[in-house]
Amino acid sequence: MGVISLVWGIVALLWMLLAFIPLLGWGNWFMIPFAAVGAIIAAIGLLFTRSENRGRARTGLILNGIAIVVGVVRLGLGGGFI
Repeated sequence: MGVISLVWGIVALLWMLLAFIPLLGWGNWFMIPFAAVGAIIAAIGLLFTRSENRGRARTGLILNGIAIVVGVVRLGLGGGFI
């Protein structure tokens, strides 16, 4: 679960960077739910993994959280259109 959430978070961050390009901001509408699913997978990974092996799941949770926050701020600044 940790590796899946980590890869999911990296993809969400790449998608977030793509959505920074003008006229591609609509991608945030799809990236935010995508990153939310990744955060849920990371939370499940944190629950069912031993404390020594939680680094990847924790990193995935952080990456997905950053993608969600930046996407919401970006949509708020652009009025939800760009």
